[in-house]
Amino acid sequence: MNKIKIIIGIIFAFLIVYLLQANFFSWFNLAGVKPNLFVILVLTIGLFSGRSMGATFGILFGLCLDFFIGKSVGIYGCMLGIVGIIGGYLDKNFSKDSRITIITMTTFVTVIFELGTYLLNVAVNSYQINTIYFIKLLIIELMFNIILTIIIYPLIIKFGYKIEETFKENKILTRYF
Repeated sequence: MNKIKIIIGIIFAFLIVYLLQANFFSWFNLAGVKPNLFVILVLTIGLFSGRSMGATFGILFGLCLDFFIGKSVGIYGCMLGIVGIIGGYLDKNFSKDSRITIITMTTFVTVIFELGTYLLNVAVNSYQINTIYFIKLLIIELMFNIILTIIIYPLIIKFGYKIEETFKENKILTRYF
């Protein structure tokens, strides 16, 4: 029952993030660039629930975004799935209790996401390569995501540990003599 509640909570968080992206952040953009809360959400799921859950929700959320706002199906699904997998790998190697660590992870994953999305759009949709525009977009989005990660860090930790205690198994081995 707890797993169903957490999954419903994750879907509800996706809907809130979608509404924020579509409505609220369309007013507060800088040079036409908005923060990407989907990367932060999928990274949080991957960090606290593991690679398989992160990849699953990343692909599902990405496909929803592809259908709603994408120009071709699969680009956001692929890249958000990769974000979820990277989140699962980062969970094994880094502590989630430090705000600076979470900010660094968000920065790293945002760069990977934007670079992959840009390269896939160049390959699939025949976008023209414009590195100066891409670097400007990347720097602005990084600043937005860093500021938002600082602001919502308590929510990330609270929501993340609820996911972790529900989905991750206790892997303590006990000895019986």
